[in-house]
Amino acid sequence: MASRRASEELIRAGRVEVGDEVVTDPARDVDESSGVLVDGEAVAPEALEVHVLNKPAGVVSTARDTHGRRTVTELVTSARRLYPVGRLDADTTGLILLTNDGELANRLTHPRYGVARTYLARVEGGAVPEHALRKLREGVELEDGPAAPAKVRQIERGALEITIKEGRKRQVRRMCDAIGHPVSELTRIAFGPLRLKDLAPGQHRRLTAAEIDRLRESAA
Repeated sequence: MASRRASEELIRAGRVEVGDEVVTDPARDVDESSGVLVDGEAVAPEALEVHVLNKPAGVVSTARDTHGRRTVTELVTSARRLYPVGRLDADTTGLILLTNDGELANRLTHPRYGVARTYLARVEGGAVPEHALRKLREGVELEDGPAAPAKVRQIERGALEITIKEGRKRQVRRMCDAIGHPVSELTRIAFGPLRLKDLAPGQHRRLTAAEIDRLRESAA
């Protein structure tokens, strides 16, 4: 019917009934059998969807943008109101999930569950020496506190595959800055058990039930 905030306003305005009773408390628990109506019309839970998108550069990871930039939700065709699971910087490309499943989205992004994200980072300064890689693996110091140890391997000269379980702002870029090898190009290639595979930039697909189950298991 509406976003969470707009739904709270509908409830407080007395436009929502539960079992023939007007309810103005947004915290009231309901389920599929409660008989929820808005302006006299029955409301049912919508079917849940999860899509994977290969985000191109310059696209922002929000539902709408005040600066008129293209958003990830504009690239995914669905009858549902989808929103991104976490964020990628506008200049970072690669795998991002969009869903209308709030519980799953929270589990996938909450630090408590430690769901892994893997990035391919092309860095400046040529080959990264072993002592610098070791810093990443041990947890480099950032301005907002030390980063947790990362899994890192140099797959070719100046190209690092980095796996982290945190989602701090521009974290991989700041980690690479900290070892003296700024990122020139960054792509997320995996989120939990999902990998980007052969999706072209701007393309998306809906996940299968089995893939969603694996995502839930990764955040158990």
